[in-house]
Amino acid sequence: MFKKILIANRGEIAVRIIRACREMGIATVAVYSEPDADALHVRLADEAVLIGPAKSSESYLRGENIIAAAKETGAEAIHPGYGFLSENAGFVREVNDAGLVFIGPAPEAMEAMGGKISARKIAIDAGVPVVPGTTEPLASFEAAEKTAEEVGYPVMLKASAGGGGKGMRLVHEAKELKSAFENARSEALAGFGDDSVYIEKAVVKPRHIEIQVFGDSHGNYVHLGERECSIQRRHQKVIEECPSPINDADLRARMGECAVKVAEAVEYVGAGTVEFLVSDVDRSFYFLEMNTRLQVEHPVTELVTGIDIVREQINVAAGKALSFKQVEIEMRGHAVECRVYAEDPSNNFLPSPGTIRRLRLPQGPGIRDDGGVYEGAEVSIHYDPMISKLCAFGRDREEAIDRMRRALEEYRVEGIRTTLPFFQEVMNDPVFLSGKLDTGFISAFKERRVPESVDQAESDLAAVAAALAYMDSERSKIGSAPAGRAESRWALAARMAGLRSR
Repeated sequence: MFKKILIANRGEIAVRIIRACREMGIATVAVYSEPDADALHVRLADEAVLIGPAKSSESYLRGENIIAAAKETGAEAIHPGYGFLSENAGFVREVNDAGLVFIGPAPEAMEAMGGKISARKIAIDAGVPVVPGTTEPLASFEAAEKTAEEVGYPVMLKASAGGGGKGMRLVHEAKELKSAFENARSEALAGFGDDSVYIEKAVVKPRHIEIQVFGDSHGNYVHLGERECSIQRRHQKVIEECPSPINDADLRARMGECAVKVAEAVEYVGAGTVEFLVSDVDRSFYFLEMNTRLQVEHPVTELVTGIDIVREQINVAAGKALSFKQVEIEMRGHAVECRVYAEDPSNNFLPSPGTIRRLRLPQGPGIRDDGGVYEGAEVSIHYDPMISKLCAFGRDREEAIDRMRRALEEYRVEGIRTTLPFFQEVMNDPVFLSGKLDTGFISAFKERRVPESVDQAESDLAAVAAALAYMDSERSKIGSAPAGRAESRWALAARMAGLRSR
């Protein structure tokens, strides 16, 4: 087993990995940029090394600086977390060439699954259903036009090397295709240095469900069930669940079998996630892509299966076999995760950086908070604004949601805006509570909520106006009312508005 591991990341995931290492008796090395000098992951690690200024391209994305830090401190392995260099095959090769162990899959598997087009081909060859579309980059707009006509609108344009919603465009009809094609290619080139795009049939109101898979160097492959990831904004997940409200044992087994086939096809070693689109109408499912790293939302799977995924990653990277077999994996209870961001949900989820002046974390039965900040910490403008992942676990979905609702009420953050109020509304939303979710949930949620707010405000104003008019006309009667019976104009107006709003 490794004696020392360097964590090539920051924030809550670096903290999560440091804690797993500490439980295993492994020393840790944190890396940090200049504005992260006093970050929580730096405070918790046994050692910390400065790797550059604020820009990610000059710090967390500088592989040579990270490898130098590992060699300088005597670390034997590097855990990439998620994001940054976690899916960079070139970096993996550099780590291996330096005589270090990369805690993740081999670069060949990463490359095979990293390109969405090559991943589609692998899934097709493995007998896994994929969404109808192209298996080669679109050579021209004419090719896109022809394919769109063949598969039928709506269609989705996607950057082959993309992720996080960049280079992705939903096209409802033919007249929108040209501008969408040009914008997708331009955004893909700017974001990934590759303007290759492909086209897929858009599944209307799909669920986004992913399967956690694991492979080791001894030829063992398993899946740990599914996660429901349909609630997204700008193609980024914000609420996840395990298990999915739509899944049952049969669907889980069929999706899990397909996910394992994909992992086996590339001799995958480590933790990975195979993502699917699932029709809420007939429960048909289609391969979407594979993420060759630890997922942000891994805690909900840990809560339901009882398996420490990070610990298992480290063991597998050290050459050990998986500590469990497929028949031994049992899903018990239900878990919900809310990604708490320093964002303003009332202003299109725009980032809200600043100093956290006050922080009170929720506690109690079934609550887990994977955080990367503390009271007095600075939320930087330079990085992802997620400050923690709040999870609630219960015997069933209803109990998990009840606990999440209570935890959200206890959670206090002052100094910055967060997504906590948004989550409180969602946890009381009838559509969410029914489990009828799809990737357009947030847009539909906004449409349901905004008219309500406007109507309520208009209703209250009308009630106040009516009350004032009434009081003006009845001024003399009020003046002669018995003692204790009279009300001021404003008190009565407020009381009437309250009654009207209810």
